[in-house]
Amino acid sequence: MAGVEGGIGCDLCYGDTMTTDHDIYRAGKELIEQFGESAPIRAAMRHDYLLKAGDVDGCVVWKRILKAIDELQSVEPPEGAKVH
Repeated sequence: MAGVEGGIGCDLCYGDTMTTDHDIYRAGKELIEQFGESAPIRAAMRHDYLLKAGDVDGCVVWKRILKAIDELQSVEPPEGAKVH
């Protein structure tokens, strides 16, 4: 992911090209690898930038990425998840 104006950019994060859970979690994992513990902050910054820019679709995507990051960094399984 390359940096762009307003924080973090991602070529996959706009329109209908990033709607699957797999893609959302992949982006979250990449942010964690790149930014470590500050990944949620970076995702929230991008969400806020897009909100101010009026990009509702982008906001939805980044809110999903933020949730995925929280789940990936959590030490406990998400609510309702089955542990095998």
